[in-house]
Amino acid sequence: MRGYRSAALVALTLLSGVASMQAEPARADVSSSSIELEYMTWPELKAALAAGKTTALFYTGGVEQRGPQNALGGHNMMARPIVKAIAEKLGNAIAMPVLPFSPTGMSADLPGSLDLPVGLLGPVLEQLAEDAIVSGFKTVILMGDSGGGQGPDGVYASVAKKLDDKHKANGVRVFYANESYTKANREFSDILVKEGYPQGAHAGILDTSLMMYLDTDNKYVRRDQIANALGDPVRPRGEKPDPGYKPVNNGITGDARRSSVEIGKRFFDHKVETAVKQIKALQASR
Repeated sequence: MRGYRSAALVALTLLSGVASMQAEPARADVSSSSIELEYMTWPELKAALAAGKTTALFYTGGVEQRGPQNALGGHNMMARPIVKAIAEKLGNAIAMPVLPFSPTGMSADLPGSLDLPVGLLGPVLEQLAEDAIVSGFKTVILMGDSGGGQGPDGVYASVAKKLDDKHKANGVRVFYANESYTKANREFSDILVKEGYPQGAHAGILDTSLMMYLDTDNKYVRRDQIANALGDPVRPRGEKPDPGYKPVNNGITGDARRSSVEIGKRFFDHKVETAVKQIKALQASR
């Protein structure tokens, strides 16, 4: 157990890179727009907590291959504005710094992915949530931008249940909010298919459009590659692969060639609204 915890603490230290802070005299007020923890001072955070912003939003990103058209750090680029927008709409939440790594597959053919296995992600999430509770947060929400470790039997759900069972008698709740990923992705994919767009999954039309919308500095999306962003087809659930099919194996599942900023904005709004609705319901269940 001691070795497990030591490994978790080492991982947390490497991931955070947060320098120790020294106490300073507190200010009397805090700007209502201060909702991102990493840009706040401790007096500003303390004032925000006293004003009712007692929900901590943890949103993990990730680094993994995303096709020839999207940069490896796409999950992190998307996660930051999404969790900030969720906090803004909730009005009583603070966005925690995005955890930049998560579980993902590795491949020498498609290099660049950085895997944080569930065995390490679990204790890191647990420690971060405990830290938020020590700071005074009364509700902790765990979310992720990547699929690794998600689902009812995944690491996010198990950590949330463990900590919720531990702290709820003291008025602190910990929840896993999955719908900004699972429900929002499924619903918006269905919307696009009904509108005549191709079905897609990893690095497909949803991911690429969202990155196009958020990539205002043109650092993450290679727009000259989108016209050729066709990958392996999305296979219906339960359908066996065709033994004669030769995989494209370019990191794309689906067809991203019709990706657009307009689709990206719609998807962003849908993800945020879906998350806000679920989190409000979780907050109401306290």
